[in-house]
Amino acid sequence: MTGPTRELIAGGIFLATYFVFAVGTLPGFRIDRTGAAIIGAGLVVVTGVLPLPQAVAAVDVPTLVLLFGMMIVAAYLDLSGFFGLVTAWAIGRARSPLGLLVAVIASAGVLSAFFVNDVVCLVLTPLVIQIVGSLGLRPVPYLIALATASNLGSVATITGNPQNMIVGSLSGIPYGAFLAALGPVAVIGLGLDVLIIAWVYRRELARPLPERPHPLRVTVHRAVLVKSLIVTGGMLGAFFAGYPVAPAALGAAAALLITRRVRPTRVYGEIDFGLLVLFCGLFIVIGAVEATGLADDAFRLARRLALDRPLVLSTAALLLSNLVSNVPAVLLFKSVIPTFAAPRAAWLVLAMAATLAGNLTLVGSVANLIVAECARGEGVTLGFGEYLRVGAPLTVASLAAGLGVLAWR
Repeated sequence: MTGPTRELIAGGIFLATYFVFAVGTLPGFRIDRTGAAIIGAGLVVVTGVLPLPQAVAAVDVPTLVLLFGMMIVAAYLDLSGFFGLVTAWAIGRARSPLGLLVAVIASAGVLSAFFVNDVVCLVLTPLVIQIVGSLGLRPVPYLIALATASNLGSVATITGNPQNMIVGSLSGIPYGAFLAALGPVAVIGLGLDVLIIAWVYRRELARPLPERPHPLRVTVHRAVLVKSLIVTGGMLGAFFAGYPVAPAALGAAAALLITRRVRPTRVYGEIDFGLLVLFCGLFIVIGAVEATGLADDAFRLARRLALDRPLVLSTAALLLSNLVSNVPAVLLFKSVIPTFAAPRAAWLVLAMAATLAGNLTLVGSVANLIVAECARGEGVTLGFGEYLRVGAPLTVASLAAGLGVLAWR
């Protein structure tokens, strides 16, 4: 197969795969984003664009190991009742609708900073609806707060969301240095979240609480909780000590799976295996683009567009993240950013922009969709337009603040 033919095939597979990511499915077929990644990877290997050994080598194993390990750790914390316990403690101290809003944002933001934000949204959505409903308040403002705060909090660390895990693996930035750079962005963003939602819903939040929040009934398995907290603390300590994050997360997962109390099937049921497969497929498709020389074309385009400038890079990440989702968007920059004069700074800008971009629209991140779908299951509708009233100004303000923070460093 000639070079131009390989480039043509690889380019066609790449465009078809990302088209499905943009529209969510292939018209006329029952193919979702994970299916598109599998098909794209399969075609890359079958057509010989990327032989199987090279396709396997294209998969970034540390990223998958980190994501898998964090999913298991989060599953045990969930099953032990930890997430519900923290949320109940925070919400129980609220004395007004505004205080309740701050409690939701603080809980979601802090938990999402250290654990995968998708899991946090999955666990907290029914709890928020339960407590808000018991007080006779409209749940939508608090659900928007949950979704946006989970995205904002997750920007702080490598383990906050899947795209940060990719950036952490590809860039080699230590956990502590990542937190030092983007932690302030998360804190400022959460403050902006409170201000913007409080302004948009100022009439609703000005009313007094009908009564004090009822204590949430959270089922806590004490032995599992104690073990989970000890193991999680050790894992976070290893992160900050500079130990590679992927082995640390896998070691924590292994330690938690050694148990007599929790059936492994319950843990496996909380792991998003589809997301892991999606990552594998995308790594292979991007690997084909790199192997055929199309990445060189992307580099030349990046130079013409001045993507090494933080404002240009963050704008491109914002647009691509809302077009094809943030994980595929980050992978699109995989071969371009290492060519920049300051790649470490560019990786941080990309991680920040791709994550904050998730707040722009209701479909901007998986975390948002999880909140919307869980709410629908509870009989609550979270509308696209109502979300946009908060998401649009919040995204612009948080991105501007984030760029200012990174420029000041």
